Amino acid sequence: MSHPVIKRALVSVSDKTGIVDFCRELSRLGVEIFSTGGTLKSLQDAGVSAASISTITGFPEIMDGRVKTLHPKIHGGLLAVRENADHVMQATENGISFIDMVVVNLYPFEATVAKPDVTFEDAIENIDIGGPSMLRSAAKNNESVTVVTDSADYALVLQEMRENNGATKRATRLTLALKVFELTSRYDRAIATYLNGAVGQSSAAASMTVTLERELDMRYGENPHQSAGLYRLTDANGTRSFEDFFEKLHGKELSYNNMLDIAAAVSLIEEFRNEEPTVVIIKHTNPCGVAQAPTLVEAYRRAFSTDTQAPFGGIIAFNRPLDMEAAMAVNEIFTEILIAPAFEEGVLEMLMKKKDRRLVRQTNVLPKGGWEFKSTPFGMLVQERDSKIVAKEDLTVVTKRQPTGEEIADLMFAWKICKHIKSNTILYVKNRQTFGVGAGQMSRVDSSKIARWKASEVGLDLHGSVVASDAFFPFADGLLAAAEAGVTAVIQPGGSIRDNDVIEAADANNLAMVFTGMRHFKH
Repeated sequence: MSHPVIKRALVSVSDKTGIVDFCRELSRLGVEIFSTGGTLKSLQDAGVSAASISTITGFPEIMDGRVKTLHPKIHGGLLAVRENADHVMQATENGISFIDMVVVNLYPFEATVAKPDVTFEDAIENIDIGGPSMLRSAAKNNESVTVVTDSADYALVLQEMRENNGATKRATRLTLALKVFELTSRYDRAIATYLNGAVGQSSAAASMTVTLERELDMRYGENPHQSAGLYRLTDANGTRSFEDFFEKLHGKELSYNNMLDIAAAVSLIEEFRNEEPTVVIIKHTNPCGVAQAPTLVEAYRRAFSTDTQAPFGGIIAFNRPLDMEAAMAVNEIFTEILIAPAFEEGVLEMLMKKKDRRLVRQTNVLPKGGWEFKSTPFGMLVQERDSKIVAKEDLTVVTKRQPTGEEIADLMFAWKICKHIKSNTILYVKNRQTFGVGAGQMSRVDSSKIARWKASEVGLDLHGSVVASDAFFPFADGLLAAAEAGVTAVIQPGGSIRDNDVIEAADANNLAMVFTGMRHFKH
């Protein structure tokens, strides 16, 4: 099959990166260029031969440029099937000439609405109408038309034109057409997302459009026999990608499991963003140690003491720049990933001596609200993110004994953490340090037993600690087990039909207990 030679090109871009040089080369290859507005001026000012699109349409650009390319002589020139005799005849009868190339990128809608001071009027004005229409027409007729949306493709197109007497290859035109529909679908989703917020949509919509675009290749998934990748997500919350929030500074490529653990570690450490130095140690998405202290190194030592085995090969996150003293303590064992908002002078150089360790800088705060998605073999589950916070004033004291100020501080610390542990969760805390973590068990009593056993393994005394449960105690036995371990205060959602039995058991053991009224299941 012969390739159609590019004789006429329509060029209209918002992002003018590389456009002058590209069009200059097109002109040298004998391509006649037509353009609009600011693009036309840029080309003419640079001495590139280009004519106004009005010379094709015979109609001026009107309504502040809103109407300039929506014309039969444009879309007829793009959509005409060159091998269809009727199309060719109708084009001739109506004075329509073929357009062989479209070079268009769209009004920067996403960048516009990302501005904190954007007005609704500005947002609406940045909805591109003519651009997507031309792109779709050109992409539909990719058998004959080359459509370019990305300046990164300029060099390839020029190279093929030089090698093929002014034509591009069929496979290239098809690939470029695919990029068009990926672009326009993301663009429409961004507009719908903005308008969704403008009308105050607060519950899951009747339908959702989710766009996934590969950002990083993963060597494999959770296991070597599973293929995997990390994809940028565009949904009702906007577009989010790894590089929006993190910068990998050192180490091997990040794996699928690494990504899950990073998400778990950072989601938890951000609960303590503006608090005193805090360290989170994660293993298989569960925290195996969390602590606060006056210094980062002390917080790390205390978090590590919760479980001195699990941190090997784990993920550690810090809520402030990693200093040399804390870094040297961490360097005593091998860890997969260290995550911090910054690394103080000399720290990176020291940590980089272990080539397999990944060092990641968190550059932005993770979004708190919006929707999260979980796939099943039979459909997609969508729910609001569990981002609600319980404040001290939200707690309801249900026992005769009021918790002390120190107990309240530990209870609040524990409640922030248990939200990030797999259910069923039982968590013991003392002096803003995890003392025992029970996670993911089928029985809440089993979680309590595991948490107590883990504490005894490392010699941590649970007397004087507090306990947090992510859901209510269905029976008094779970609370009695905690009382036996030496707990003095309890935080739980409440809401069981046997709440009175549990409260009576707490009173009988002189425990203070508070209800949050909020459950934190994490499956």
